[in-house]
This record gives sequence, structure tokens and C-alpha cells, in this order.
Amino acid sequence: MTAPQAQAPALVVLPHETWAASAHAHAERADAFTAGHRERRSRQERHAIEDFLFEYYPTKPALLRRWHPGAGVALAPGPDGPAPHAAWRWYTVDDEGRTHLDVAAFLADRGSTVAYVEQLVGATASRPAATGCFGLHEWAMVYRQDAHRHPLPLRLGQDGTDAVVEGHRIRCTHVDAFRFFTPQAAPRNTLQPTRETQPALEQPGCLHANMDLYKWALKLGPLVPGDLLLDTFELAREIRCTDMEASPYDVSSYGLAPVAIETPDGKAEYVRRQRDYAVRSRDLRARLLAACGAARSEAPPHAADHGPRRRVGRPGP
Repeated sequence: MTAPQAQAPALVVLPHETWAASAHAHAERADAFTAGHRERRSRQERHAIEDFLFEYYPTKPALLRRWHPGAGVALAPGPDGPAPHAAWRWYTVDDEGRTHLDVAAFLADRGSTVAYVEQLVGATASRPAATGCFGLHEWAMVYRQDAHRHPLPLRLGQDGTDAVVEGHRIRCTHVDAFRFFTPQAAPRNTLQPTRETQPALEQPGCLHANMDLYKWALKLGPLVPGDLLLDTFELAREIRCTDMEASPYDVSSYGLAPVAIETPDGKAEYVRRQRDYAVRSRDLRARLLAACGAARSEAPPHAADHGPRRRVGRPGP
């Protein structure tokens, strides 16, 4: 006797008024987050801290304001017909005019990415947060270099910056920070992270690993509900400020005070923020994993099985 096929759970149907209000609120929240970037871009001005979120994690403000309901949710038609999502990639409209994500089609195209993200995020979530790196990755990126990535002065000058690097043990676990270490700084790192070892080394005390939750939300695309995408962006923006406040750069021109990690008080403040971000990122990781799980539960069996998992890298800071 043939075993009965597992049935996908029924779709949750959102009335037009409900999903339209959610989409509108999402767009307004996204616009508030990107207002400064868009205004500066219109004047062709750069911002060493905030531009990072649009260049390092390349996306456009217009895509950030696009609201997705997530897997397993259907949008009832409105007075003008199906939801605008009907014209977006991977969405489909049923016979009743309800629009929802075609999870099987999405996984056919991006199944290996979803599997990789789920593996990496799950592995990271399973580990305790490691503190004690004190943000020295940014210092290692300018060690013994005359030319620097950002057009900001060094708070301690080049010699003072080099002395801080030489006076500390470097403990960076994140490959996409480590790969920008200067040639002189790389051998000083306790570890030598690679793309292959990333799932084994990623840990929730790392500022870059927590900023990357925004990247993984972008990679998962329409599987991620809109509020989760913007929550990861909001945390990444806050962490980016800390990343630069604790860096060797003088960020006073942006109205920010340094986290002087070369001092005991600065180290204590950095660790306090590290622990706070680790706690706050825990919920975001759980929600990203839930989005992956929702896709698996809705998709037909083996829909996400598309060969080996490919690498999902980062273009650079």
C-alpha cells in the first residue's frame, strides 16, 4: 500500500485591508530608515558609516521598502484585483484571486541558498557568545598602512594605531572581516578563518555575524516577512555605529563618541554592547530559522533538494 502523501498546511489568508495596511506601514518604516542615505545620494555625498548598509550588503532602498508576507500566507484580492505581488517573481495567483508565494518555485531557484543560510544561522545560534575581540578587526584593517578604506582620520594616528594592534591578541572569528586584514596583520590573528570554516567558527558575540543577519534576510528574499527584514536592518545599523565607534577612525565628525577599546573602560563598554547584541540577535536568528522551516513545511517533499550547497559570500566592507 502506498503511504499517504503529506499535505501542505492550509494558507493563512489576509484580508485586503489587513495586508494593505501592513505593506503601507512597512514602506513608511523603510523610508524612515533610508531617508538620510537617499538625501545624501541626491547630493552625491558619502557617509562612511551608513553607506555600508547599502554597499557592503548591496540593495536598493526601493527593494527594502517592498513588503513580503512570508511563506504560507495568501493575500486576498482588493477592489483593483490581485495584490501587486502577483507581478513579482515567485508569486502566483489562485483561482480565487488570492496571491501567495510559490514556495516550490522559489526553492527550485534558491534551494541551495536557503539550505546554506539555515545551516549557518542554526550553527551560530547553537554556540555561546565569545567576547574579548574588542573590535580589533577594524584596527587590523589599517595596520601599517598609509592608505585607508574610509576618508576619516585615525584617532591615535598611524603609529598609535599600530601600537594598539601590537599590544593586543587579535581574536577575529569572522572570515569577511579577516579577509580585509592587512598582510602584516593577518598572521597576528589567533585563527585563520576561511569560507569553508565559516559554519564552524561563526558565533553570536561577533558584531559582523550579527550584522550579517540582515544579509541572510536579503538572501532568503520573499521567505522573510517584512517586519523581520526591517528588524535585521535596524539591528545592523545600530551595530555598524558601534563597529565604527570602536574602530581606530575618528568619527566625531558624525557626532559620535569613540569607544576607546585601548582603555579598560572602553573594553568594558565594548563587551557590554557585544553581549546586548548577542541577546537581541538570538530572536532574529530564531525567526530566520522559522522562515526557513515554514518554507519546508509548505513545499512538496524534496523541493529544496537541489544538489550541493553553494557558497554565499559577501562583496566586501
